[in-house]
Amino acid sequence: MTTYIQLLGRIMLALIFVLAGIGKIQDPAGTTGYMQSVGLPGALLWPTIALELLGGLALAVGYKTHLAAFALAGFTLLAAFIFHHNFGDQMQMIMFLKNIAIAGGLLLLAVGGKTAFSLDNRK
Repeated sequence: MTTYIQLLGRIMLALIFVLAGIGKIQDPAGTTGYMQSVGLPGALLWPTIALELLGGLALAVGYKTHLAAFALAGFTLLAAFIFHHNFGDQMQMIMFLKNIAIAGGLLLLAVGGKTAFSLDNRK
């Protein structure tokens, strides 16, 4: 049972990043505008997409899981502080805490070692 839960957990964490990356590809102008509205350069769009897609897929299949999880945790924490710091807005507070929770799960995955049904466990 634990093996299936580990696989499901990795896929669940990966899903938000893969879907976010796809969403950014579908609306690069909107995403760039949003990034620029908080002072980030639009040139970060494609590296962001690459991190979300490749990191998310790496989590899903369990490839270099500790590195992908650590990188995505850092990215998620940065996004929380950059995009969701208006704590007077309840939705922004919820989004901030969601990012903190996701980063926490990713950090546990980063230090938790190899998980079941992962490429990291190939011999």
